[in-house]
Amino acid sequence: MMQDIFVTTLAQPLQSWQQAFADCKCVKEVPSSRQPQAEQVMFWLHMNEDRQHWMQGAVQRIAEHYPNAKIVVLANAPDQAEALYALSLGAVGYSHAYASAEALKEIKTVIEHGGLWLGNSLLQKLIEVSTKLTTTKTHHVESLLDQLTQREREVAVEAAKGLSNKEIARILAITERTVKAHLASIFERLKVKDRLHLALMLNQNYTL
Repeated sequence: MMQDIFVTTLAQPLQSWQQAFADCKCVKEVPSSRQPQAEQVMFWLHMNEDRQHWMQGAVQRIAEHYPNAKIVVLANAPDQAEALYALSLGAVGYSHAYASAEALKEIKTVIEHGGLWLGNSLLQKLIEVSTKLTTTKTHHVESLLDQLTQREREVAVEAAKGLSNKEIARILAITERTVKAHLASIFERLKVKDRLHLALMLNQNYTL
């Protein structure tokens, strides 16, 4: 099991954090590792007023003491530029600090499977920028889509636009559970880790 450690200046952890991970720990600073880590650790860094400077120091301390740890940055007021900076430092996730317990669990699941977690707005921005910079090679995209069923193709195309499961379900008139099932199949067939990976593959001739 991966241990969850929330680094926050709050006197009490948020209720959603405790609901998501009953055995989580809350600390004010990244603790020193006094022994080799037998278990994996996921650090959830709750941004304080110092923001970028504090985040940089916290990530560096984690890298020094917990080289195999996963890092998710939690922001009270998410910002796209800050999210990209967090990823450049080595974080694998960026989310709103007040995300629901269900959302936090989903973030952890994606990251445990080797994926990257970004909010829909940032994902859409990345797709927009990358699409403008690089011209898609249609035949390459078609060769990928040919590996999917017709319904999987439809779901993949919508997911590559950065749409949420709920939005895809509404557009295709299917349930969110069905969307999740199709995405799981799509990721397996195309050997992709997450939605960003899928979006980059389908929106441009991107070497991964």
